[in-house]
Amino acid sequence: QVHLVESGGGLVQPGGSLRLSCAASGSIYSIELMAWYRQAPGKQRELVSSITSGGSTNYADFVKGRFTISRDNAKNTVYLQMNSLKLEDTAVYFCHANIYNSSYYRNNYWGQGTQVTVSS
Repeated sequence: QVHLVESGGGLVQPGGSLRLSCAASGSIYSIELMAWYRQAPGKQRELVSSITSGGSTNYADFVKGRFTISRDNAKNTVYLQMNSLKLEDTAVYFCHANIYNSSYYRNNYWGQGTQVTVSS
């Protein structure tokens, strides 16, 4: 089995910063694309940022210049550094990964989500 566990969410004032982490564990052979999504109340889940195993990154327009995604392949962990947070960044943030397990079977995995609340 494979699990993704997020951490780092919380309450922050507008303009503040948070760093999210997502660690993958279990019977992992390799991890391909890793990504962060978010879902605000009453809205659909949307892609925030993604990063390939080689380090190529992609960002949604609404976070460009404010958020930075990175990963540590040795630790099977992806990070999301969020700066200059806005009220509209309030959402549950989910980690997603494409993972080959030890049987070389590829599947998509989601974390349980971590709440980020931006409020004054």
